[in-house]
Amino acid sequence: MAEAHSAVAFSFSITHEGWDINYDQEVLNLVWQSGLRSWKKRIARARNGIRNGVFPAHIQSLWLITAIAIGLHFTGHNVPFNLVNKVILYVPNHSTNWQIGSCFIAGLIVWLSICFSMRYTLKLLLMYKGWMYESRAPGSKISFTTKAWSVAVKILSSWNTPGLYSFQGSLPRLPVPSVHNTMTRYLRSVRPLLNDEDYIRMEKLAMEFKSTIGKKLQRYLELKSWWSTNYVSDWWEEYVYLRGRSPLMVNSNFYATDAIFQHLTNNQAARAGMIVHLLLAFRRMIERQELQPIMVQNMIPLCSWQYERAFNTVRVPGLETDKIIHYKDSNHIVVLHKGCYYKVVIYFKGRLLRPCEIQIQIEEILKSKQTPLPGEQQLAALTAWKRSNWAEIRNQYFCRGVNRVSLQLIESAAFVLSLDEEPYEFNMDQPELLDKFGRILLHGNGCNRWFDKSFTVCIGTNGRVGFNAEHTWADAPVMGHTWESVFIDEIGKYDENGNCRGTPEFSPPLPSRLNWDLTLILPKIQEAVIDATNLLNDVDLKIFVHDSYGKGFMKKSKLSPDAYIQMALQLAYYRDAKKFSLTYEASMTRLFKEGRTETVRPCTIESSAWVKAMDDPNFKASDRVTLLKKACDQHQLGYQDAMCGQGIDRHLFCLYVVSKYLEVDSPFLNEVLSEPWRLSTSQTPHGQTPKMDLKKHPNCISAGGGFGPVADDGYGVSYIIAGENLIFFHISAKKSSGVTVRTLVCFNFKLC
Repeated sequence: MAEAHSAVAFSFSITHEGWDINYDQEVLNLVWQSGLRSWKKRIARARNGIRNGVFPAHIQSLWLITAIAIGLHFTGHNVPFNLVNKVILYVPNHSTNWQIGSCFIAGLIVWLSICFSMRYTLKLLLMYKGWMYESRAPGSKISFTTKAWSVAVKILSSWNTPGLYSFQGSLPRLPVPSVHNTMTRYLRSVRPLLNDEDYIRMEKLAMEFKSTIGKKLQRYLELKSWWSTNYVSDWWEEYVYLRGRSPLMVNSNFYATDAIFQHLTNNQAARAGMIVHLLLAFRRMIERQELQPIMVQNMIPLCSWQYERAFNTVRVPGLETDKIIHYKDSNHIVVLHKGCYYKVVIYFKGRLLRPCEIQIQIEEILKSKQTPLPGEQQLAALTAWKRSNWAEIRNQYFCRGVNRVSLQLIESAAFVLSLDEEPYEFNMDQPELLDKFGRILLHGNGCNRWFDKSFTVCIGTNGRVGFNAEHTWADAPVMGHTWESVFIDEIGKYDENGNCRGTPEFSPPLPSRLNWDLTLILPKIQEAVIDATNLLNDVDLKIFVHDSYGKGFMKKSKLSPDAYIQMALQLAYYRDAKKFSLTYEASMTRLFKEGRTETVRPCTIESSAWVKAMDDPNFKASDRVTLLKKACDQHQLGYQDAMCGQGIDRHLFCLYVVSKYLEVDSPFLNEVLSEPWRLSTSQTPHGQTPKMDLKKHPNCISAGGGFGPVADDGYGVSYIIAGENLIFFHISAKKSSGVTVRTLVCFNFKLC
């Protein structure tokens, strides 16, 4: 009860002598500062909302137009459409003040008309996707249409400096492909996977679907596309992520590593203090919309919607479906060390704590002699358990008392920081160290990551860092952008002893332990630990460093680096499995409002022809190169179609959802949606922030990150093209499947 009494900021009682009032001035000051900060953020959001609503016009231009209206009116000239005189008819009198007010209203009408005209003109321009299909190679000709379009886009988009969400109102909606086009692309994509008999059967199913129920489902989907912001994203989040009942660990969450060639400090507390501060500074840039939106070719904006839930976000388990909860603000993080949970306040005396001040807080935790409460050390295993099991426990034992208070602190935290008790090591001569690094970040020991949080920052005893991120709230590029910004900003921020630079202005608030009463659920926690341990022990992970050559050679060969690597994966899988497999590659649809991802199918007729030629001694090297170029060109076309909203799989997925709502059975959709993705791949984007300059900071290169296999008998492959001569591959599989990542990393890269 001592903790409860000390938490009371204000209390009163009635005695025979009158009112007896007690209050804690420091706590009340914290409440005041928190409220003041909250109101400042509300005002800033309102201001940014107005700025974004009229973008690309300037808010300041309103005063110019108003001044022009006043000048025209009082010099006897008519404002366009005689607006001032029309407004004056509705004011009480014709005094000078009312005339000025009428001029302001008329100016406001003209200004808003100009703003929305510019905004919708930009939206119409951004609907054009012809530029995507035109080669940008040196010496290639660009059509007159694309040249004229690019000039118009540059003029409108550079009229005003955009905030993070300024382009949201100008981004087009994701288009719904026609059923005919999707059927045609789908049948072409599965041709190398099926024999003649199975292909004829699938072709018949597809044609039957197109001519019957497909038309009805398409009409409903087109109606949804007009009614909703994005016809895919809400259903994708709901049915692919939130309704999944499998554990998040390994099956859903992904990870990313440190800038492994850049080891700025060995001090765990200093690195933690700096990373925490820089992440919170990045959060502040998102909140204030000071972060510049990512622009393709410095001209075409990508949707920034996913950044909103990067911090203060948690996935809450449910019996049948989970839900994402995003807190508008949070002034604390939660730190996990040696099985103990601590609340760490990161705002004090009206400002964000400096890195050196946060370092003091982390040092207090590291030198603490406190021991975990019964069950506390393994508590996080519940978040690595099946979602329905975790939901039952949460609803029964975390709905009241100290458990509810402590769980609320974790879920409302900006993020979770895990101070691990082992080093994260990397050495080019010992590749197994990097494999261990990846496993630590992917699943830890099953109990030292809060898998429900938007992300958990993990720091080893030697100062190296990584993160484990929940996948529902956003896709990997958002966390990649955040991670790159942190790595660049921390350069030069440590002194010669490895501590954070700067002098603390005051003693920061001490971390406070979270309290738990877990006695009744200790058996359930042990069950969760056993299941989590079995799951993580089944993971086979290999991080392969390829430094013989990189994208420089691929571009010199006039091949897309991504297409080149995908072809290498096709060849490696075929030589490993002796057959082709349905292959998933993630691409983005963020050229459209609230776009997330679309599937590219790298296994094509062209790629299979090239793969077979590589193992056929009758083919000359020149013929193989020709086939490779055709395969890469076809892959690029598929990637371009996916980015332009003309992919296959999201359309089929949404048609399937509509069929389930209408309770209509489709043999075609049932078969398509049940096909396993045995080779699931993704490229980690690199260089998303303009601050990333590898010429100036050549060691600021992350090894990227990875994820677990999507199919129980398949591979999960993530890769990052980190430099002209450096590529990292993160390859995962399940040991119980009988496949092994050791065979898949034997790439044949000497293709040309």
